[in-house]
Amino acid sequence: MKKYIFLSFIIILSACRQSSVEVKEPYETPKTAAGKQGVVVSAHPEATKIGLEILKKGGNATDASIAVQLALAVVYQRAGNIGGGGFMVHRSADGEVTTLDYREKAPMAGHRDMYLDSAGNVVDGLSVYGHLAAGVPGTVAGLFAAYEKHGGKLSFEELINPSIELAENGFYLTSKEAETLNEKLEDIKKYNTKPNAFMEKDSWKVGDKLVQKDLAETLKRIRDNGQAGFYEGETADLIVAEMQRGNGIITYEDLKNYEAVWRKPITFEYDDYTISSMPPPSSGGICLASILGMIEPYDLHEYGFHDVQSIHVIAEAERRAYADRAEFIGDSDFWNVPISGMTNEQYLQSRMADFSAEKATNSEAVKAGEPQKESEQTTHLSIVDAEGNAVSVTTTLNTNFGSKVVVGGAGFFLNNEMDDFSAKPGVPNFYGLVGNEANAIQPQKRMLSSMTPTIVEKNDELFMVVGTPGGSTIITSVLQVFLNVAEYGMTVEEAVNAKRFHHQWLPDQIFVEEGFDKNVIQELEKLGHKIAYRSGIGKVEAIVRKADGTLEGAADIRGDDTALGY
Repeated sequence: MKKYIFLSFIIILSACRQSSVEVKEPYETPKTAAGKQGVVVSAHPEATKIGLEILKKGGNATDASIAVQLALAVVYQRAGNIGGGGFMVHRSADGEVTTLDYREKAPMAGHRDMYLDSAGNVVDGLSVYGHLAAGVPGTVAGLFAAYEKHGGKLSFEELINPSIELAENGFYLTSKEAETLNEKLEDIKKYNTKPNAFMEKDSWKVGDKLVQKDLAETLKRIRDNGQAGFYEGETADLIVAEMQRGNGIITYEDLKNYEAVWRKPITFEYDDYTISSMPPPSSGGICLASILGMIEPYDLHEYGFHDVQSIHVIAEAERRAYADRAEFIGDSDFWNVPISGMTNEQYLQSRMADFSAEKATNSEAVKAGEPQKESEQTTHLSIVDAEGNAVSVTTTLNTNFGSKVVVGGAGFFLNNEMDDFSAKPGVPNFYGLVGNEANAIQPQKRMLSSMTPTIVEKNDELFMVVGTPGGSTIITSVLQVFLNVAEYGMTVEEAVNAKRFHHQWLPDQIFVEEGFDKNVIQELEKLGHKIAYRSGIGKVEAIVRKADGTLEGAADIRGDDTALGY
């Protein structure tokens, strides 16, 4: 009898071992790529592969970026989207830089006190979960605006068809995506009014196939009817019906009136580099210029990478930049943002006048300055094509899976970007960021963002394309990857994968990734810095162009991010 029990145990154990062996990641995710003809770096291997195929077929960087964004809307639903918005920085081969704003807008029924109770207090979660958290989506309008100005080497049908096939036939979940979906599954069930593809299982695992028939039909309507295939007709009907079932406020008029906007980039110098990034309603370009302007007089190269004084200087500059962010930056269509005043060299030097190399500043003592007046989950992709055109795109739903609401019958998640407004002056949002009147809710206003898609030139030649998700940490992650290459001489792979830190004024602490050098932490604490450990900061996608013209791409090791080139 014991013999049979023992044999049964061996059989069961063997089966378990075989089962564990069979559970494999469904995709290869190369983290580096090199090529002369083009490089694509994005958050998912399927999307990166599609982007590279578009380049190989003769599409340019913009065409590939559109195809990648559409693919991410299928395979990276936590952040890739057609129900959210984003920003694009484009540099043409002749050096012209343009920026496209397709950030979400507040619905026309939105108002500054819409998330407050009768006592004037912020209602917890109201701007984060459910239908009322959604702003008017901008992604589809952005795709067509980009295509009309910079794309068009291939037909739009060629760019969208790979994503339709992925949605219709399904794709396999990675372990990270299965885990993230399972973490939010109860919220998805809670806030949805109709069944959807994400609710078909009680638990998802690596290798499961996710088929999204409703999303495929939505993408077909966009293919066949252009921008109107989303903002009008059947898809608009489905969005409005979803709003009505869940007490949301987005209307037909909100959808039909949405337009993407071309804006003047924030462009500035740092040593031998020319850096271009997003203007308001993104705070990315201004804050990046502010921090780099404050630290430029200090010799970071001599301090060395992750030297205590290097981190101290950068954190103190970040503290001051984020204090100014809270006070002065909002949608420039609604608020007079003092851009040149905030990035003025004399002003930035004055902001560091009270900096001490011996001790940390208390954030309570750091207020917004007086600039000269003028008359988290997100995803990023970086692409350079054979002609030298470069695209840096960051798009978002805000937190993972946005509002958690899938439009019934249409198959896509709606954003929860309304939380990026200041629900009440001085009250922090989901990411701990505070804001004031500049970012108060108004109808059709775009909410403030930290997204920082960025393109760097050196000696008038393309040098770097970079960006990341990460909520409030986006700006500081882009900053550090740039500095890692420009100041510390790292390869792009080393720069992207190095440990990161972050300070955002409030709360008054430096966030550091787990595994950060403990000796450095101890020395920072001696200076008076409060330290908080956290998991990975950002997921950077970067491309560097070397002196011989070779493109080197790096995808962040913190995710399924993938780099391909040829």
